[in-house]
Amino acid sequence: MSPDNSLQQIAERSALEQAYYRKLVDGSHILHYHNVLDAYGHLSFRHPYKADVFVMSRSVAPGSISSVGDLISYRIKDAEPLDQGAAKGYAERMIHSEIYKRHPHVGAVVHSHSEAVVPFSISQVPLRACYHMAPWLGTGSNGPNNAAPPVFDVADYLRPSDVPDMLVKSSHLGLALAKCFDGDNAVTLMRGHGMTVVAPNIESAVLRAVYTQKNASIQTTALLMQAAYSGSGSRTHTAKDIGAAEVNATTTGEGIDLHYLSPEESAAATEATIWSVQRPWDLWRKEVGACGLYSNSI
Repeated sequence: MSPDNSLQQIAERSALEQAYYRKLVDGSHILHYHNVLDAYGHLSFRHPYKADVFVMSRSVAPGSISSVGDLISYRIKDAEPLDQGAAKGYAERMIHSEIYKRHPHVGAVVHSHSEAVVPFSISQVPLRACYHMAPWLGTGSNGPNNAAPPVFDVADYLRPSDVPDMLVKSSHLGLALAKCFDGDNAVTLMRGHGMTVVAPNIESAVLRAVYTQKNASIQTTALLMQAAYSGSGSRTHTAKDIGAAEVNATTTGEGIDLHYLSPEESAAATEATIWSVQRPWDLWRKEVGACGLYSNSI
């Protein structure tokens, strides 16, 4: 390689790194703007040309991240920083390191304490794909008809030396969570904690986190509405009325309650989100840029 080509490659790699850093900051702001993250939670990405490295911010509120100085590069193998003098990191960074280690196709991870999602982690009600904007909830390998994300209960994996504080602060707990993403699951709920979302890139991870939260709110509203409607003595639809739709609905002794996306609909709609992700990303960047609360100096 000639010196000129070498310098060009260095410049290109540097520009690529900066672009990813900028997206991490923007993505963190977007997630905060949409209340997916608050003072807690985090977004990370796998380094674009160092597959054994991931990047996330230091331990600060996501909405306050603003510069490269707020970001830390970690080794995937042990979640330790490349720079031993780095600022304090998030205690739950093993969520990210173990997912990247087990799933080479994952390029970005979001961990959230979404209040809309938590009820589905502590109840017997599965989170289902209610509309075409969150179809990945109906394409995983867990749940009835491959249509519900798994629920991870950290209590099932605690060792005697672990503190039962609901946090994933060790490699063995991170690995247990990472296994929930086997079979192409995009979302895993965490009992009494929140959710973790994976995707091939930052934009898609942010999109999935935002719309998973929206889907949870829609499902809660629909369940409450259906319960009120059924309780009023009004007739509910029966399996005879809906026919094959029964497999995509929550059933009670009275009949069909909610009609969710089928596995086929979920798969097709998921493909559509892949090519359309840039539209909401561009809009959301403008929204956080005009908000006045956030700063991105990268």
